[in-house]
Amino acid sequence: MKLNLQLFAVPFRRTSKTKKRMRRTHLKKEVGAIVVCPKCGAALRPHRACAKCGFYKNEDVLHIKKEEEN
Repeated sequence: MKLNLQLFAVPFRRTSKTKKRMRRTHLKKEVGAIVVCPKCGAALRPHRACAKCGFYKNEDVLHIKKEEEN
């Protein structure tokens, strides 16, 4: 009679709450970087054209039509 046993690595001691939390301290979420458009003042991510005015690196990259008010 042959038994198919698999041996797994088992921790010698239980990990305490403090040790577990200290290990996970660097796993927190971070807020992404946000810059302000120099032309219109809208908030946007760095190195991207502004979605409101189309301004990027001192020139109009996107030609966005401005809506007229009634």
